[in-house]
Order: sequence, then structure tokens, then C-alpha cells
Amino acid sequence: MTIIRSRIKTFKIKNRKGYAALCLDRLTEGASTTQAIERMIKALRRGGIEVK
Repeated sequence: MTIIRSRIKTFKIKNRKGYAALCLDRLTEGASTTQAIERMIKALRRGGIEVK
């Protein structure tokens, strides 16, 4: 399965420092939006999903 990077949604986490990324029922957190997206890409790849 392949998805495009724009399908990853990022948002500021309330009552916490940092940001979260959400895609295909997976959630990752990071100190910045870039870090959250990079962690999401890594998590998707572990599940066999390619990100373009």
C-alpha cells in the first residue's frame, strides 16, 4: 500500500508540549511538526506502508 505525505494530519496537542501526527489510525508525537511527521513515516514503514 502506498500513501502520499499530505494524508498525514498534524496538530498541536492541548495541555502538552509538542505536536502530533495522525494517519491511518496511527498516532505519533514529536517536539515539532517535522519530528512528528518523520516519526509517522517511520511507523508506517514498519507496517509495510510506503510514503511518497
